Amino acid sequence: MPCNPEELRHIPLFELLDDDEAQILAAQIEIRKFAPRQRIYKAGESANHAYVVMTGKARLTTMDEDQQEVVIDEPVHGDFFGFASMLQQVEHHTTAMAMEETVCLEVGRDDIAALLIRKPMAGMDMLTVQARQFHAAQKLVRTRTARNANEVIEEQSTLGERIADTVARFGGSWSFIILFGIVLAVYSTANVALQNRAWDPYPFILLNLFLSMLAAIQAPVIMMSQNRQDLKDRVRSELDYQVNLRAESEIQSLSNRMNLLMEKMDDVIEQTASPESRSTHIENAAGVKP
Repeated sequence: MPCNPEELRHIPLFELLDDDEAQILAAQIEIRKFAPRQRIYKAGESANHAYVVMTGKARLTTMDEDQQEVVIDEPVHGDFFGFASMLQQVEHHTTAMAMEETVCLEVGRDDIAALLIRKPMAGMDMLTVQARQFHAAQKLVRTRTARNANEVIEEQSTLGERIADTVARFGGSWSFIILFGIVLAVYSTANVALQNRAWDPYPFILLNLFLSMLAAIQAPVIMMSQNRQDLKDRVRSELDYQVNLRAESEIQSLSNRMNLLMEKMDDVIEQTASPESRSTHIENAAGVKP
């Protein structure tokens, strides 16, 4: 099905094209409709085309070394997929499937080349759009990987929470114990030495009142600090979980690349091996002795 040039205006990748460029590209590309759960392309297939989602939703998956399906991305309206493999003219590294009724623009390498031949500056427009997405992805990666748990917690903390942390930190230190012990000793000694003139004679009822008031105030403040510590632990756990997810994704990507490299090396070895060595290898694999 041919494409309407006006429909390209709603696609971020082509939004900077002028009317002539949009018409040239629309004459080259086609619209493809996919039913729910219909496969768009399979990993290992020749990447003759790339796709831009107009309506619906797709899902890109790959298989890890444990033969577990891993979801790479779920493109929606305006998102594109398969462009890297199509431009490099290599096999698809992922499998794309329509999750619902999906309409996509099917773009080929020759379609892009025909546009660039007639309108070379259209390539700059498309590169500008892709550069925006690349910078946005870079910014997202920097903000996610450079997040410090302590900085995140401090940004979210209020003045009361900071005061509670300070009180709990001081109340649980040796400085507080020594200072409080000195105050109690001086208070008790002074009231005992003054005898009849003491303002709080033994058994120091006024001092007990002060201590009770201090304990009544200090206990909820310490509980506030403990709640803050629980919040800190949760934030750190969430950040650690995100880091683990990214590390797992990177490890899976490296494993896939290693598998591809090993397959390519095997192909090269088979192509460069002599006919005699290949026949010997086949006979050995079949269990036939020379």
